Amino acid sequence: MIRRDDVYKIGKLGKPHGVKGEITFAITDDVFDRVDAEYLVLDINGILVPFYMEEYRFKNDENVLVKFEDIDTQEQARNYTGCEVYFPRHLSDSDGEHMSWAEIIGFRLVDVPTGKVVGTIDHVDDSTINLLFEVTTPEGEEVLIPASNDLIEEVNAEKKEIRMAIPEGLLEL
Repeated sequence: MIRRDDVYKIGKLGKPHGVKGEITFAITDDVFDRVDAEYLVLDINGILVPFYMEEYRFKNDENVLVKFEDIDTQEQARNYTGCEVYFPRHLSDSDGEHMSWAEIIGFRLVDVPTGKVVGTIDHVDDSTINLLFEVTTPEGEEVLIPASNDLIEEVNAEKKEIRMAIPEGLLEL
């Protein structure tokens, strides 16, 4: 069984393309193009299921046309429209120094000066010039933390933890 901790989201499936089972895949991370992977993981009604790829090709910078094994018709492909697509962490070419923002979703955020666990990173907001970690605290509150390289002291992929020097008073806002 595939656990959510073992994968990270890299996009979402769109509409079928053509009549032979190809489907549009809107990507948010191109790791599967950098790394040889035989399969991607789809979220099918809350269950993570591996789907083996026959082939894929880039339509543009944000979209890929993918053909999965045993999906040979437009009707079959249509069943997967809207499914979120995940990539197995163990196949990623990333390390502590070079990780995509998608890979750190689910990491714990620790404030180095206090040693306190701030919470879990749920999302990275890159819609503005200043990146923000959207963090859920152990109490269930949502806080925004600047995702500045100057503040990040350590990224530990094994522990799924980011240690930061969070500016004093920021957590009290």
